[in-house]
Amino acid sequence: MRPVLMSRRATPALAVATTDDDAPRLPADDDAPRSRAAVARRVLPLRAEDAWVLLTDMRNHVRWIPMTRMDAAASLPVGAVFTAVSGPFATRGAPGVVDRMAVVRSVPPHTDENGPGTVGTAVYRKLGPVLLGTAEVQVRPLGPDTCEAAWVERVHLRGLPAGLTAPILRPVLAAMVTYALRRVDAELTR
Repeated sequence: MRPVLMSRRATPALAVATTDDDAPRLPADDDAPRSRAAVARRVLPLRAEDAWVLLTDMRNHVRWIPMTRMDAAASLPVGAVFTAVSGPFATRGAPGVVDRMAVVRSVPPHTDENGPGTVGTAVYRKLGPVLLGTAEVQVRPLGPDTCEAAWVERVHLRGLPAGLTAPILRPVLAAMVTYALRRVDAELTR
């Protein structure tokens, strides 16, 4: 990744947390709830390709998601499995909620100087033992040094009806992903 030298941008970052019926769905996502997703979007002052590297390196997520540790390699190909553990003392090695995930899609963005470019999408299937569903990171080029990042969570609890647990988890997940993208932006604009 090239070094990032930034000044405060004149336009404020866009941050949106929603429950979004229009968020992309995976056609074969049979165990994800069929309800709305928790979605956060933020415009980042970074090339889409660099934002992709930053956001899909799961080791970075410990800086943005409180009380979480991550066991993941820097680069995760499709099929790779990694684990996050979250809880009050998880960062110190204490037990917490284990969130095992597998990379099921990883297509990086491409910025095209002559057009809109292509959106990058990474999809992570949650394997349990407690959380099921999907998490998705999308990076859309907006220009040569700007992109929009979207973080979509469609999650429910194992062993209970998805229609019951997904709506309960959704506001918590929306707050978490909004907070995480705000911290990403803060890192970039320091």
